[in-house]
Amino acid sequence: MAATTPIKPFNPEETQRILHHVQQPAVFLNMTCGWPVLRWTTEHLTGCLGDRLIRFRLGKKEETNAPLFETQCSYVEARMAQFLSWTQGQTDVGPFSEYPYSEYWAYADYKYIAVLFQDQPLMFEDVKWSDFGFEGRNGRESTLWIGTVGANTPCHLDTYGCNLVLQVQGRKRWHLFPPGDTANLYPTRIPYEESSVFSQVDVLHPDLKRFPAFQGARAHIVTLQPGQVLYVPRHWWHFVESVDPITVSVNSWIELDVDDVARVSEAVTKTVVWAIKGAKSDYNTDDWLNPTEEGNVSHNENIQYLNLAVMACAQKKRDLSHGKLTRDFGGDHPVKRDSSGQIKTNRDHIRNSEPFVVPFGPHLIPVSSPQKELSRMTSKDVESHSSRKCAASSQEDCSIGSEGTDATRLRQGKHACGTGLTQCRTCDCADGPSEHSSGDNKESRHTTITTNDLLNCLVHPDVISRVTELLLEKHQGGQL
Repeated sequence: MAATTPIKPFNPEETQRILHHVQQPAVFLNMTCGWPVLRWTTEHLTGCLGDRLIRFRLGKKEETNAPLFETQCSYVEARMAQFLSWTQGQTDVGPFSEYPYSEYWAYADYKYIAVLFQDQPLMFEDVKWSDFGFEGRNGRESTLWIGTVGANTPCHLDTYGCNLVLQVQGRKRWHLFPPGDTANLYPTRIPYEESSVFSQVDVLHPDLKRFPAFQGARAHIVTLQPGQVLYVPRHWWHFVESVDPITVSVNSWIELDVDDVARVSEAVTKTVVWAIKGAKSDYNTDDWLNPTEEGNVSHNENIQYLNLAVMACAQKKRDLSHGKLTRDFGGDHPVKRDSSGQIKTNRDHIRNSEPFVVPFGPHLIPVSSPQKELSRMTSKDVESHSSRKCAASSQEDCSIGSEGTDATRLRQGKHACGTGLTQCRTCDCADGPSEHSSGDNKESRHTTITTNDLLNCLVHPDVISRVTELLLEKHQGGQL
């Protein structure tokens, strides 16, 4: 008897409407039944990749009260077979030999599937984002993440697009914060990475003396299970950690029409950061450029890209004013760290004038703040789905688990001075990191202003937003 195709709880059109209306992170259940990518365990990938060398980022397993940025990690290139042997306790495993498994975690992060399997294009079809209403989008527009327990991505927000994340093997815990918590997370662009705004706070072990406003941050925490898809809305902060011995996940960033303005802001930020940090100075001795970024970019190149971004944004606005574009979701290409400046839109957004209620329930669960009850869901509702099986899938669990212990990690509080970061002028809340200052020495922080202190003000999201507005106004008025 031929296997029947499992019926998905939402068709592509319904899913698009959900993504358009949902205002918080949410987990889709039972939407990936039958996706071949669910077979992409590390054992399966080892056979597919063979002798291909993969770059792994390694971090020390220790509590430091500070984020471990990519600039502070070690890197090795190794085969997947060596990685697996290392996770199984073997010591003589080539590049991993100098890093005891008991002391380090490893992360093969941000690997473009299109590059990783360029000689096996059929594997692209294993990922089927078309089920979410993005016709034609598959693994070619996705990235792969492989990590060990403890592997993590520092807390940050992506300036472009929204994010869909499929968990394939193991579990990952996501700590998400709304855009309105930006002040409480002390944003910084050092280390610099195009399209990523980092938080200066270690969200698991925050230094509340240095970052007191973090007590007011509203964490939304969820542990993503195999087969589940997490939707991360635009500009939501997130810290991601692997909680199982081995984890594999696949994601795709979805470009939005509003990204055209964000590209201008990113071009402004890059121009300012490179102009200041690229200068020779005793205050520029830190590793300020993320390893993912290309070096030696000239000021001329940055200004040229800024002009291209401004012109593209102005053209999009003219098209919108003439009714040529009515889309919210953009093109079919990865958008994170994308500096092409091109506008890629090819899907009409589904609009409906009737009121729409997001159908939270057994197949769609909101990721809520610990201080709030799950919308339309009780704890019994969540637990009742923890044992659901995903038909036609080899995964044992395609449902969301209880987050009782995770939710108690962070508690809501008040800013030390009762204001947001941008309004605080008299207390120590807004102090940024400096290359040569310690968190307990207030006097040195107040008397010594470093390059990074200056940049944290110049490229603060609020400042960059206003500069972007001024540039676009001047361009539209014919003054550029």
